[in-house]
Amino acid sequence: MGKTTGFMEYERGTAGYRDPLERVGDWEEFVLPMAVDSLQEQGARCMDCGIPFCHTGVPMGKGPGASGCPLNNLISDWNDLVYRNHWKEALQQLHKTNNFPEFTGRVCPAPCEGSCVLGINADPVTIKSIECAIVDRGFEEGWIQPEPPPKRTGRKVAVIGSGPAGLACAAQLNRAGHHVTVYERADRPGGLLMYGIPNMKLDKEKVVQRRLDQMTAEGVEFVTGVEIGRDVPATDLRDENDAVVICTGATNPNDFVRNAPGRGLDGVHFAMDFLHANTKSLLDSGHEDGNYISAKDKHVIVLGGGDTGTDCVGTAIRHGCKTMNQFDVIPKPPPERAPSNPWPQWPVVYKLDYGQEEGKALFGADPRRYDTSTVEFIDDGQGRVKALRTIDLDWSVPSNGAPFSPKKGTEQEWPADLVLLAMGFSGPEDPVIEQLKVERDARSNAQAEYGKYATSVENVFAAGDARRGQSLVVWAIHEGRGAAREVDRYLMGSTDLP
Repeated sequence: MGKTTGFMEYERGTAGYRDPLERVGDWEEFVLPMAVDSLQEQGARCMDCGIPFCHTGVPMGKGPGASGCPLNNLISDWNDLVYRNHWKEALQQLHKTNNFPEFTGRVCPAPCEGSCVLGINADPVTIKSIECAIVDRGFEEGWIQPEPPPKRTGRKVAVIGSGPAGLACAAQLNRAGHHVTVYERADRPGGLLMYGIPNMKLDKEKVVQRRLDQMTAEGVEFVTGVEIGRDVPATDLRDENDAVVICTGATNPNDFVRNAPGRGLDGVHFAMDFLHANTKSLLDSGHEDGNYISAKDKHVIVLGGGDTGTDCVGTAIRHGCKTMNQFDVIPKPPPERAPSNPWPQWPVVYKLDYGQEEGKALFGADPRRYDTSTVEFIDDGQGRVKALRTIDLDWSVPSNGAPFSPKKGTEQEWPADLVLLAMGFSGPEDPVIEQLKVERDARSNAQAEYGKYATSVENVFAAGDARRGQSLVVWAIHEGRGAAREVDRYLMGSTDLP
């Protein structure tokens, strides 16, 4: 695959970022496209490894992580095709396994790269940048066009939720000839892709909307501004359709500081409330309507160190925050793989993501502080937060059933006008699952066997974060495709969907 000796001749290269001090002044995407010759050179590094571990997403260890691509992308094939300048054929290979490579090529952390065989003793192949370049070129060249099904089956399917799982499920079922209606409670379809990920990371009009337009042209019906379970009983959907697929995501936010004094003060918000309102106001009016939680001239603290926390950092910086701090209870990751984190697992190592890079450029240092737990939200005397009190943690000394203990004498107070809680999600919200009487698993998710996706209720299926818990966009697309396959089998007795 690629050039036989390419991995020995060429160094790893990746797409560059716009200068941090420039990009924080707008909401445009910050990743710069790579030149075609550079992409071909990177494709040449794919090393004919014999067993391409990058292809297969295998869950490893605890949590939602994986070794390799959960979508089973034919990575070696399209790397080789890019190297040989066969871009249209590369796009065909890419779309065989992934409905939305323009999404994963921008927001996926690329577990495929973490399990690249070349990564055992060198820098892995630049898979993610090549993937994104292939699909973007496909749109630019006009190779990606609506593909409505040649005939309809007469079967009706309702998909609840228009995030990556719901969109993938709808796209596949529609191409199988079923009439698919996707219900979304927000005013625009796209779910997490539209309102959960900021515009500078995933452009809504140029990237998300163009795929939604394609799906609409293919026959998928989107119903927005309707919350199933509140505006419309979920049981009505089940009665009116041949199948229902729950793709509502895991949108119940964790609140690990709910018992801290002052938690109810004004100025303390969940991350998704902050991010959703920001993007909606940006799309509606360019922020002219003021219908968002502004960080301008505020001391901002983000609690949580994951992708959502990073998005809060980048968004608050673009608002013009006065200071930025980001606290995480976990220890600082090592600069290289630890012995307990061997290849082909995803490498848990210290790195600057885009938001932290921007924070460092503006304020002089990475805004993250590790081993830090919130003790108290401090009142300004008028019901608003004015500061945060923290304490350092010692992970070598467990206490009270926790794997850490507070370090005496390490309490600090930090100015804070705006605190954003980005501590992950605990599971799906209740109405749909409760009204349909779907059984839940121990983590409150819709109970449905992986690979089959059927719930305890006849003709009701579940996929994505609503079934597996908080996870990656790439896993959501994988599950949406899998659920579509099983719904098609249920409706027709057999299926040709992958």
